Amino acid sequence: AAFISIQAFPALLDLPQDLEVSAVSCGSRHTAAVTRGGELYTWGWGKYGQLGHGNSTSSDQARRVEHLVAQGLRVEEVVCGPWTTYVRV
Repeated sequence: AAFISIQAFPALLDLPQDLEVSAVSCGSRHTAAVTRGGELYTWGWGKYGQLGHGNSTSSDQARRVEHLVAQGLRVEEVVCGPWTTYVRV
């Protein structure tokens, strides 16, 4: 089982250099960020699939949700719940 660091204080996030974040939402143990280009990045605890990567893997690193890119969807808004992530495209 992967260990996921849960931090109660701000931490520097590494995203590719050309990305600008326009919105962020935090759930109980996961976080999601929308870029100005309409891409969604998620990280944290993923046991219930709330990261949107098609599995239940957790990640300390922000990862782009490839399914939305593959479908040609542009993310406008994200809201994280306790074990869920809601996305408006």
